[in-house]
Amino acid sequence: MLLLLAWSVAILSLLYALLLLAYRYWFSKLKPFELNEFITQHTHFTVVIPARNEASNIKACVDSILAQDYPHEYYEIIVIDDFSEDDTAFIVKALRYDFPNVRLLSLADYYKPEEMNSFKKKAIEKAVSQAKGHWIVTTDADCIIPKQWLTLFNAYILEHQPVFIAAPVMFIKEQGILNEFQVLDFLALQGITAAAVGAGKHSMSNGANLAFEKSAFIAVGGYQGVDQIASGDDMFLMHKMKVTLSNRIGYLFHPGAVVLTKAMGDWRDFIMQRIRWSSKARYYDDNSIFWVLLLVYLYNLSFLILLFAQEYTIFMLSIAFKTCFEMLFLFPVTHFFKMPGQLRFFPFYQPLHFLYTLVAGLFGQVKTYTWKGRRVK
Repeated sequence: MLLLLAWSVAILSLLYALLLLAYRYWFSKLKPFELNEFITQHTHFTVVIPARNEASNIKACVDSILAQDYPHEYYEIIVIDDFSEDDTAFIVKALRYDFPNVRLLSLADYYKPEEMNSFKKKAIEKAVSQAKGHWIVTTDADCIIPKQWLTLFNAYILEHQPVFIAAPVMFIKEQGILNEFQVLDFLALQGITAAAVGAGKHSMSNGANLAFEKSAFIAVGGYQGVDQIASGDDMFLMHKMKVTLSNRIGYLFHPGAVVLTKAMGDWRDFIMQRIRWSSKARYYDDNSIFWVLLLVYLYNLSFLILLFAQEYTIFMLSIAFKTCFEMLFLFPVTHFFKMPGQLRFFPFYQPLHFLYTLVAGLFGQVKTYTWKGRRVK
């Protein structure tokens, strides 16, 4: 039994190392997008912000978009209120008095909450149906947007003619163990996203920073077929466009395109967020992602089995192996996001990482969860 366990861990370790080496190679092949300063053609954008109970964040988010160096006449902002129970809608209405390109829609004007499971998908669909822009850019209400955001999207669209663009996101760095752990974890996720999308391997993206052509959204039927799944507004749409529209998918690899968002404020919200992210795993049509997730889950599960088997020496060697290859991958990622010192405590978070991966992966498949004050299936 011990021999079988040791060989299983060794095989999983080797496969995991090869996977990280592939991601490291793909990431190293990425070249920062070069912005052409002399572009005179402008894409018409609609920035869509789904918002639920975001009174403390929505003004800062909208203000950061209004501070763009992109001409105001070429973009509008649609905030779609998702049955908020606070002053989110009131704040957006107040902004509209000074900025006519800010619009407010309300899900409550179109749907009843008991009719839906995926509120965010319905919010985006409704906003797209009323958007004036030819391109839709989505972000979240707790995000801060960089000044060149739309300028970079515009230049990328004109140069590459894509139908869907993924772009980088990063948590705002704050004090505390929880924040530091989330930043490290998210650096890995964002690094894998950049590497895999840049290499054309996985359909991965984050709804806090992506763009798609409105006509392409209509052509693939929007979220039809996946609208019953609570999360996945970003990755499912990306995959539909990838397989339907000749793989015209891009990644905006530029430090000026990084959208900043808030990390979770407590451990409960952090776990719920990760359960929400993992809940869509069984619905993936992108088989490459499914097999990667299965490998990662089994690899982390092997550590727990080693502990129960009291094989502490193999456990420590395996953790050290995992840490070395993850740091090798993360080193260039931290430099792109201007966080090179973030790796100094990375080894100490390894036990926490494999435990949360197991918990989130399991509960994402077998139970409902609470998000934004709602029970979601």
